[in-house]
Amino acid sequence: MSVTADVVVVGLGAVGSATLHRLAMRGVRAIGIDRFHPPHDRGSTHGDSRITRLAIGEGAAYVPMVQRSHEIWRELESQTGETLFQQIGMLIIAEGDGAPSHGQAGFLGSTIAIAQSHDIPHELLDSAEIRHRYPQFQVRDAERGYFEPSAGVLSPERCVAVQLRLAQSLGATVRTGETVLSITPSGSGVAVETDQGRIEAARVILTAGAWLPGLAGGHISRVTSVERQTLLWFETDEPELYHPARCPVFIWQHGPRLEDYLYGFPLLPGTSGVKAATERYAGHTHPDEIDRVVSEEEVRTTYQLHIASKLRGVSDRLVKAATCLYTVTPDAHFIVDRLWENDAVIAASACSGHGFKHSPAMGEHLATLATEPAAAYEPAFALSRFGAAA
Repeated sequence: MSVTADVVVVGLGAVGSATLHRLAMRGVRAIGIDRFHPPHDRGSTHGDSRITRLAIGEGAAYVPMVQRSHEIWRELESQTGETLFQQIGMLIIAEGDGAPSHGQAGFLGSTIAIAQSHDIPHELLDSAEIRHRYPQFQVRDAERGYFEPSAGVLSPERCVAVQLRLAQSLGATVRTGETVLSITPSGSGVAVETDQGRIEAARVILTAGAWLPGLAGGHISRVTSVERQTLLWFETDEPELYHPARCPVFIWQHGPRLEDYLYGFPLLPGTSGVKAATERYAGHTHPDEIDRVVSEEEVRTTYQLHIASKLRGVSDRLVKAATCLYTVTPDAHFIVDRLWENDAVIAASACSGHGFKHSPAMGEHLATLATEPAAAYEPAFALSRFGAAA
């Protein structure tokens, strides 16, 4: 037998859990579906920690979104008593304006310009000041820093769990361990076929992350790729240097290439290692075929190239490792667009490695798009920017 709903959300990671919560807040009959059991480690929303920052070097259009997200994180904390956002500051280090990152040729310069134009409190530090304040970072003389005190770290698994729990308390249905097989027109709405039945709904919102290209097909599958990333946690011989009171989250662009990129976190409560990760765009993969084992060679190479000469007191003794998936677009910007002319299917994904910080505001926006006919889509996130669909 089929089930009916106003809106079905497919994929309950960062954006999907936020969307389901915001729909439930509006009193919408909403069903959320995930093929796994969120929060889980199969997609892009895991790994103990995510950076959030207000000066979004990827583009000024993201600033209102992350500002709203910070408000929502605090609202959720007030409602639940959970700690979701630790404001410990962020340091970006680079030489000159910095290497390319997330679609920006000069990421540090772009970050500074956006901070200045939006009156976001920050400090600019030379190499001597970085060494004085943060001796754990072994910077070169030509490197400089941008420090943002309002930035910090989010707990991704906790954020997802809180929003799903609140959504259910408001009447939303969460169906996990269920795989969507097809989405087809049905009357004026849509039919969602899963491996456990059929759902009839007025709207479907696809927030399936790395599974979106396969689920949506068509134009989205041609303009996105799924990239495997690794997350590593190392022991430190000088833990006092990596206490959150002395060490902010950090982004370090230590060379001219896209691959010359390191980001990391201090010793956060409940963790026993300094988390450090890079970003790789060398090999496309399928989310069901990804190699989830991080090899010794990957650990050794990452440590030697990105950590050994840069993070004082961080040893090569691995605490744990994990993989993560990026769904990326050619310009590293998001996709938020209707897939059908009647707005019955909306897709949101391809956050290109910088999406988690925006997820609650994105969920709020998607809930608005699904329930308010006059709501406007953001042109910068439209599929049409990649040309007409073939």
